[in-house]
Amino acid sequence: MKSTKLMKSAKLLITCLTVCSALMMIGVAYAEDGESSIESCLRAWGNHPFGNNPRFKTLATSVKVFGIGQNTADTERTETPTLVLVNPGVNVLGGTTIELMNPNGWYCFRSNVNVMGELRIRAHCKAHLASASDGVTVLGSDQADKSVTVMGTTKVELIECE
Repeated sequence: MKSTKLMKSAKLLITCLTVCSALMMIGVAYAEDGESSIESCLRAWGNHPFGNNPRFKTLATSVKVFGIGQNTADTERTETPTLVLVNPGVNVLGGTTIELMNPNGWYCFRSNVNVMGELRIRAHCKAHLASASDGVTVLGSDQADKSVTVMGTTKVELIECE
């Protein structure tokens, strides 16, 4: 009986990872087709302080499966506006949190993939958020509609609002 449950779990994991990989490739490819992710986000914001050839830093994210893996955080607080490209994050069958704590941060999401789990984005109330691609939600909930969410939830929580 235990081996049957283990086999079902293994098949589910393989299916989720396959779907997750495919969805991530679609999201990344979409963000890079014909225009850079940064250009897409700058256009989404409209007015921004970065000019025509902006400098930006990149925030690496991680893959989490069954809740195993690293959460992602940008804890640097800058005095001036800082443009940050947030690389794709992947969450399968668990929960993950991305913390964006810079009140002067302008965070550009390339893509996020969330399969059968909860992706929580905690951002400083004064931070700016934009996505380089449109979102897709299948049998789930995505408040911002900017991630790929399959049978899960994506939530944005604003903190330090005064």
